[in-house]
Amino acid sequence: MGGQRPTHHRPAAVLFDMDGTLVDSEGLWLQAEEAVMRGLGASWSSADQAHCLGGPLERVAEYMIDRAGATASVDEVGTMLLDEMEHRLRTSPLMWRPGARELLLECRNAGLPTALVSASWKRLIDAVAEHIHEDLRVPAFDVVVAGDDVEQSKPHPDPYLRAARLLGVHPDACLAIEDSPTGVRSAVAAGCRVVAVPHIAEVREAGVAIIETLAGRTVADLWSATGSV
Repeated sequence: MGGQRPTHHRPAAVLFDMDGTLVDSEGLWLQAEEAVMRGLGASWSSADQAHCLGGPLERVAEYMIDRAGATASVDEVGTMLLDEMEHRLRTSPLMWRPGARELLLECRNAGLPTALVSASWKRLIDAVAEHIHEDLRVPAFDVVVAGDDVEQSKPHPDPYLRAARLLGVHPDACLAIEDSPTGVRSAVAAGCRVVAVPHIAEVREAGVAIIETLAGRTVADLWSATGSV
């Protein structure tokens, strides 16, 4: 594949996960999941959320059906969850994860290509992207890859491979920033250099730089951290 190779000082592109990495939406996901499970006649806990963290939607819907002993289909439960979550995203204020806004602005100001790579479906990404654009006043991403843009979403490598291909860069030239084990596995499998900022679930993946927060971090800091693992 053609495209830029990495340098010692910075990546050729930065690939951001959305939920739990860029924006603090996991509380909204918990509310949406609880609402869907109530509709299925069952309960939902933070442990259930942690188990499903990072998606994809089909896996979460299957887990919910099994957990509730419901007869609904995966498509039906998935649609219920999307409806609940989209409503919350559009009616709630944007909540950035610590340091994420500053890091994204650094990329844009430096002319560094960016991609949003999420297991969330496009309708949810659009809802968040509207809030981000209103806040930053600049286009935030050169490329967006949603969960319904690929045949196999995270933890498969397809989403990150697609983002790198669309940006015209090699996966090993990309810095991927993730918070969930599912997302980390996807980025690692694609060949990206990965920084994990665990939020709800612990990340244990070889060859990944694990940090507590993006606050106070620069792209150069994160790129350097990936070279030391």
